[in-house]
Amino acid sequence: MLPLLLVLSGCAGELSMLDPAGPAASQQYWVWWVLLGVSLAVALVVFVLWFYTFWRKEVPQRTAQEERRIMLRWVLGGGVILPVVCIIGLLVFAAPTGRSMLPLPLAAGEPELIEVVGHQWWWEVRYPGEGEEPDVITANRLVMPAGEPVDFRLISADVIHAFWIPRLGGKRDMVPGRATTIRLEADEPGVFGAQCAEFCGAQHTNMLLQVEAVEREAYDAWLAERRSPPRSAEGFDEARAAFGEHCAACHTVAGFPGELVVDDMAHAIVGPDLSDVGSRPMLGAGVLPMEEGAIAYWLQHHQTLKPGNRMPPHNHIDTETLEEIGAWLETLQP
Repeated sequence: MLPLLLVLSGCAGELSMLDPAGPAASQQYWVWWVLLGVSLAVALVVFVLWFYTFWRKEVPQRTAQEERRIMLRWVLGGGVILPVVCIIGLLVFAAPTGRSMLPLPLAAGEPELIEVVGHQWWWEVRYPGEGEEPDVITANRLVMPAGEPVDFRLISADVIHAFWIPRLGGKRDMVPGRATTIRLEADEPGVFGAQCAEFCGAQHTNMLLQVEAVEREAYDAWLAERRSPPRSAEGFDEARAAFGEHCAACHTVAGFPGELVVDDMAHAIVGPDLSDVGSRPMLGAGVLPMEEGAIAYWLQHHQTLKPGNRMPPHNHIDTETLEEIGAWLETLQP
């Protein structure tokens, strides 16, 4: 029973496709089970016939012509007809699953659009503003409305990544120089795990994304909060000056004096936007949970925690200054 329990433990959890939480994932769930059932049935028949050929006591006497005729029947029937019938049947059954994730026109207006940019090794998430509204930019955290379809526009800033929220639907590759769109929906509010599903370098496994589905009212309120300049506690003048000297060339904080101005191209972004970093649930795309002192610890040990990331070591900055910068960044919340 122990191996069975270990196998069943993989059927749940925030990264399990066997625990669907959206219409696209539910369709893929049934495709998976039907594919597994057909595969087991075919394998069972093959094993039974295989064992029968060894266990039967009487060896039939046939001519060479009869043997050749029987062989052709098995080759054509079991090697050609059976696979073709099974594959065509599964394709017909599974085809609507892929169609449901296409950004096709909807009868009830346009769906919400969220842009996701894959970097080595973190996620940039953009919420385009309407009219004169500014874009909302965050990192390694994706908030979406529940109970309605959402179009995710996917871009890569460097190498091939793959956007995958297992409990909401299938993955989609993010290819440099191309923008693709996948439509997903969460049945109800919840928190879901997401992972880059295409090997993209040494820290591929540490490229996690937390996805939060919330009610439409909460989603609109969340966006409205982030379209306003972040609140920053008073008394961090030295930390702000140190940030401007050492960090502002790669990172942006909304409303920060002298912030780096870049265009909208994905390759122009060097490091994550930190405008709401104090409200994020994790640091380093899943390396550290956000808690008091976590940012300062990350600034001091980031190359040990996540070797190869693009932020250079801060050996030239004293520990006290890094701690002050970290304490100030923790106050940046909507």
